[in-house]
Amino acid sequence: MTTASKAWLRPLAASLAGLLFFLPIYIVLVNVFKNGSSIVSNPVGLPFPPTLDNIDSVLSRPDHLFWYGLVNSTEVTVISILVVTVISAMLGHYLARSTGALAKVAMVVLLCGLMVPPAVILTPITEVLRAVGLMSTVPGLILAYVGYYMPFGVFVFAGFVKTIPRELEEAAALDGAGAFRTFWQVVFPLMRPASASVLIFLGVWIWNDFLNPLIVLGPAAGTTVTVGIYRAIGEHQADFGSVFALMFLATLPILIFYLAFQKQFVKGLTGGATKG
Repeated sequence: MTTASKAWLRPLAASLAGLLFFLPIYIVLVNVFKNGSSIVSNPVGLPFPPTLDNIDSVLSRPDHLFWYGLVNSTEVTVISILVVTVISAMLGHYLARSTGALAKVAMVVLLCGLMVPPAVILTPITEVLRAVGLMSTVPGLILAYVGYYMPFGVFVFAGFVKTIPRELEEAAALDGAGAFRTFWQVVFPLMRPASASVLIFLGVWIWNDFLNPLIVLGPAAGTTVTVGIYRAIGEHQADFGSVFALMFLATLPILIFYLAFQKQFVKGLTGGATKG
């Protein structure tokens, strides 16, 4: 293949991939502003004339399905990602700086946790939560998320710690700082890119999760935004306008969150890739 053909092949492939990923977003955006009959007859057509009735109907539902889901999703996501970030940052730093065999074994065990699909351990998780009285509660769902996503956070932070010079910690120790103070005042501020990567990944995963909130919370403990979309679809009929409006409104918070941290995203993922 000549150099000239490669020059146009890459942009073409990138454009096709971009169109493929943008198609679901386009379908949601155009159908948010159309009535139900227009959605069924022409789901990919532009909304002429556009209407805000779908969004208004979702925001003013008598059962407050979206608002309850938004509160629960925000509470679960924020608490989960903050707890995972703090604990995994400390554990990742400890394992990265330790040279003993126990630390290496612990890292291998944690990495094995990344290989287990969430659905495989869902039944044991529900049994444990039921035994400790946390089944069908928001704290129980948060605890399940913290336990499952901890290995990912440790993996990212342990890799990034290798890019931080050990001499900075030694200098802080010579100045009289203890291990706890050294970590929070010297090391952790330098881990902002890794923290942003962990926050974005876990924030998106937890916000978009459907199966765990559906099973762990159940119908009695409320809903999340993703489960709310599922419950908006009836067995025999569905208001497609409201469904697309729910999708649109459920996506906005996590999209804003991603845009706020995107500058540090790639840097945090690549940290530690060239240093062993």
